[in-house]
Amino acid sequence: MTLLFHQEAVRIRAGVRYDRAGTPLPDWSESAVSRLPLSRLNIAPRTTEETRDGAGVRVVTGWWLQTAPGRDADIQAQDRVEFDGLLCEVLGEVQRWPDPFTGRIHHVKVALQRAK
Repeated sequence: MTLLFHQEAVRIRAGVRYDRAGTPLPDWSESAVSRLPLSRLNIAPRTTEETRDGAGVRVVTGWWLQTAPGRDADIQAQDRVEFDGLLCEVLGEVQRWPDPFTGRIHHVKVALQRAK
């Protein structure tokens, strides 16, 4: 039994709403989002940064989300991910690593940061 890839999360994707000019905007309201359970994940700490400004101290924590070998995940850069009671934003692009022997997805790696 492996200690890795036993965690679960939920991918949250915004719906679409339109402003007065008809421009599509993300709709994060509960009735508009779509949720997709994800399994066989490893979620590990990535970084913790502390910044100080006039408002005080701000701590930002990040995580790596990685799928098990041979597993893709329907996650995009504009999505959010919820795990262990935390709501996180995807940072940057979703990294899909190819298997050098088959050309299919070997695993997916995603940088996460707690949503503001």
